[in-house]
Amino acid sequence: MTEVELYLPGILLAYGAFFVGIASPGPNVLAVMGTSMGVGRRAGMALALGVAFGSFVWAMLTAVGLSALLSVYASALLGIKIGGGLYLLWLAYKAFRSAASRHDIEVRQPAGGERTAMGFLVRGFIIQMTNPKAALAWIAVISLGMREGAPLWVAAVIVIGTFALSIALHLTYALAFSTPFMIRIYAGARRGIQATLGAFFAIAGIRLLTSRT
Repeated sequence: MTEVELYLPGILLAYGAFFVGIASPGPNVLAVMGTSMGVGRRAGMALALGVAFGSFVWAMLTAVGLSALLSVYASALLGIKIGGGLYLLWLAYKAFRSAASRHDIEVRQPAGGERTAMGFLVRGFIIQMTNPKAALAWIAVISLGMREGAPLWVAAVIVIGTFALSIALHLTYALAFSTPFMIRIYAGARRGIQATLGAFFAIAGIRLLTSRT
């Protein structure tokens, strides 16, 4: 088995966890939706790019931190995987609870008045960087793709790939939700989407907790 074949399944699982995490709207995605609807597509796209750059910084910090920790304490990977697995199970619980709720999602434009495109980009970056759950989310995502003794290129591929996904998905939200019609479509499918996401998070969490490497 080549090195790529060894680490590719974990990398793809990390991408999948990141993808479904964005599909389950948090403060960053709701801010992009609200800005696109309330201010306009251009502002929403600028905010989306700011959120994506914030995701990149969090990914870099997490990958570098975990790589440095594992280079000194290889046994720390077990604790990291337990923490990441428990967090994924917590996300599964929240997704299932959201699927059972009859309340629709609420989108809000970020406070602060009028801004330039650069102002919205900076605002999106701040929203992502000040999200208290971001660190736990990134530990869970990156630990899905990390194995004991994993080379640095594995972390680099996860960071670069999730950055590209973040740009593509957040811009898609900005473009799609620049009209109220898409909000109604999404709200109608919300419960099914959340149930699906809950199942994915549960499977990923169990896999991480039962992983031996």
